[in-house]
Amino acid sequence: MMGWLSKWWHGGSAVVEPATLRDAARLAQLHGASFAHGWGEGEFESMISERNTLVHRLRLGRKTIGFAVSRIGADEAEILSIAVDGAYRGRGFSRTLLMTHLGHLAGRGVRTIFLEVEENNQPARRLYDGCGFVVVGRRDRYYKQPNGEQLNALLMRRDLS
Repeated sequence: MMGWLSKWWHGGSAVVEPATLRDAARLAQLHGASFAHGWGEGEFESMISERNTLVHRLRLGRKTIGFAVSRIGADEAEILSIAVDGAYRGRGFSRTLLMTHLGHLAGRGVRTIFLEVEENNQPARRLYDGCGFVVVGRRDRYYKQPNGEQLNALLMRRDLS
């Protein structure tokens, strides 16, 4: 009996599920640790509450280790942000999170997904390439870093139908 309890408590398999308002603080913490301009708890609360926004959390055992956020408009969606706790990167969790999130978007009638990614972010680019996204555009100097440096963004697209 203790085997399954230990596995559940310490993190057997990853679970992707809808985020709730109780997750907002943890999602803000993950976002702040992953991006130069982190979103606050209130921003996550607003997104979780919006009908046209889909927010998933990635849970390992009882710990939330990642999230994905998309905004839906008609049959298109834009992935606004996706992140996995730095201590859990490189283990395939981001792919599980992204592919499950895409499945839920498809289930809501979304046919085309867009996202923007910093051009030099190789781990994210590998993830998106591996999940069927293709580069369809570029935005010069789109991301402004805390040190003032401006980085290019790639616009990527994936069709679900």
